[in-house]
Amino acid sequence: MTRALAVLILLALLTVVVEATDHPHPLLAVALGVTYSAHALVALPWLAGQPVPRRYWLTAGHLCLQLPLGALLFGAAHTGVGATLLLLVLVAQSVLLLPLPAAAVVTAVVPLVHLGMGWADFARQGLGLLGAAVFTAVVTALLQREQQARAELAEANEQLRGYAAQAEELATTRERNRLARDIHDGLGHHLTVVQMQVQAARAVLSTDPGRADEVLAKAQQQAGEALAEVRRSVATLREPRTSPPLRTALEVLTAEVSAAGVPTTLEVVGTERRLPAEAEESLFRSAQEGLTNVRKHAGAASARVTLTYGEDGTVRLAVRDDGRGLPAPRRGEDAGAFGLLGLRERAARAGGQLSVASVPGGGTELLVEVPG
Repeated sequence: MTRALAVLILLALLTVVVEATDHPHPLLAVALGVTYSAHALVALPWLAGQPVPRRYWLTAGHLCLQLPLGALLFGAAHTGVGATLLLLVLVAQSVLLLPLPAAAVVTAVVPLVHLGMGWADFARQGLGLLGAAVFTAVVTALLQREQQARAELAEANEQLRGYAAQAEELATTRERNRLARDIHDGLGHHLTVVQMQVQAARAVLSTDPGRADEVLAKAQQQAGEALAEVRRSVATLREPRTSPPLRTALEVLTAEVSAAGVPTTLEVVGTERRLPAEAEESLFRSAQEGLTNVRKHAGAASARVTLTYGEDGTVRLAVRDDGRGLPAPRRGEDAGAFGLLGLRERAARAGGQLSVASVPGGGTELLVEVPG
């Protein structure tokens, strides 16, 4: 807009100069035109860069100088086209630099340069100039709004790009956390069993080689399952994961734990129903992590997994053992640990919650509840 007005000012000044050549005394009109144009060219970009409250006052001073100067130019140029264009430039400047009510006042004042004429000429030419001034003000206001709309659109696009980058980063973080949970809950479970079985085999290797070979065979089987778990995790990156029904998966899990030395039973209460994949994954991984902790830390003689399908639309899974209970937290130790932290994240993503507590009479109970 500023460059366009600068071009219009220069064209209007050239018109004033050309029209002045037909007058017997052209120097006054040319001098006034040059002064008026120079002031307009310098003032517009400078005023546009001022803060709003100060800009309004400076623009008012600019108009108080330019309006009388424009009236003198209009008279010296004998109401020529060039002088009229310069006055219309002043209207456009007022629209750009002032609030619309103030710009409307300037638009109404500009036709008063015809006051020295007779009433008939004033009415005819004044109304014509008023129409041209109103047209200029409206077009300038529309162009200004269009320019502002483009700036706002560019800002909105920039914000959308920022939001898209944040969404991509969030999705990446969530996927990274999901993979971390899968590695810990799946591969970590199997490797823990392998470690315990290898330790058991070493303990009886010299006294009972047959028993050691049997335990090592189970360790080899668990290692194979760990490899299969890795392959399933990799496959989920390429295609939707498939999983057996929750009850079947829990039966296999409890059988593994029983074979590893901790007799474990499974109890299913209520009418079974298919759950969302994320809910079933959360319940299974909770059972897996809970039983892993039973073998590693609880010193338990037995464990029980209870899966309850509630009539209130919730599904609860409890892993309970008869071991030594939760240890007292030590200073500086992360009470959440990676496993429980991952389980809480899974439960939260499925819209549920998880808790771990010691139970009366000894032992620990892990309880997870999800909507289903």
